[in-house]
Amino acid sequence: MPKTYLNADLHSHSVVSDGTLTPEQLAQRAASKGVELWALTDHDEVGGQHRAAAAAHACGMDYLTGVEISVTFAGATVHIVGLGFDADDAQLSQGLYDTRNGREPRAREMAQQLEAAGIPGSFAGALRFAGNPELISRTHFARFLVETGVCSDTYEVFRKYLTEGRPGYVPHTWSRLRDAVRWIVDAGGVAVIAHPARYNFTANEEYALFTEFKHHGGRGVEVVTGSHRPHEYAIYADMAKEFELAASRGSDFHSPEESHTDLGDLPPLPSQLTPVWELLHERIQRAQ
Repeated sequence: MPKTYLNADLHSHSVVSDGTLTPEQLAQRAASKGVELWALTDHDEVGGQHRAAAAAHACGMDYLTGVEISVTFAGATVHIVGLGFDADDAQLSQGLYDTRNGREPRAREMAQQLEAAGIPGSFAGALRFAGNPELISRTHFARFLVETGVCSDTYEVFRKYLTEGRPGYVPHTWSRLRDAVRWIVDAGGVAVIAHPARYNFTANEEYALFTEFKHHGGRGVEVVTGSHRPHEYAIYADMAKEFELAASRGSDFHSPEESHTDLGDLPPLPSQLTPVWELLHERIQRAQ
C-alpha cells in the first residue's frame, strides 16, 4: 500500500547546479519545514544524489532521486523533472553530460554581449558563483550583476539583460523531449513536466507538449509549484486529469535569499489527483 505524504517537496536545487545551499543544508532545511518526502532535482546533473539521499535519511525524511533536464521544444526551453530513477544509470549520465556540454560556449557568448553593453568581467564573475563549472547558467550571471551593483536583485537582472531581446541573452539548443523522457524512463523513473505555466505557450503549443510528452512515456505534471500562481494550480489539475497524468508538488527552491517559496511551504495537491509518489512507492528510499 503506497504511503501517504502530507508534505512532499519534489523540486529543489543545490550548489551542484544553480542553488546556493549544499545537498546537506537543503535536507536540513526541508526537514525543519516538515517535509516528509524530498527530492533534489539539480539541473542536468545527478552528482549530488547520493549525498542528498544520505542527508535526507539522517534528517528522518524519505527520499526520491531527482533531476531537472533542459529540453528544447517549440523554440523554447522546457524543463522535464525525473523522479525515482537509478542515479548511477549510464545512459542517463551520458545524456546529462551531453546536455551540459554546451553551457560554457553559451556562457562565454553571454559574457561578450554583456561586455559590449558596458559590463566587463562577467564570465569570471559568474564562474565564482557556479558550484559546478559545467553548469554555469544565467542565474550565476545574475548573481554577479547583483554583487557588482549593476542591478538590485536577480529579477531585475533577468528583466534587463538575460531574457530574449536583451543584451546577454543567448539561446541554446538543449536535448530533445523524446530523449529526456526516455533517459528517465529507461533508468526506472517517472518523467514529469516541470512548472508548465512558465513557458507562455499558446494553447496549441501547450497541447502539443502534453501530447508528445505522454506519447514518449511521460507520466506526470507539476501542479502545485513555487513557479505557479494559485489560480494555475486548478488549471494544471485539469490538465493532469485530461491527459491522465499524475500530479507532482515542489517548491523549485534555489536560495533563501532568492526563492519566493520555501521548501515545504506549498499547499496540498488538489483532491481527485493521483500523487506522483504513488507511482514510485517502490522506488522511494525510506528513512530508517
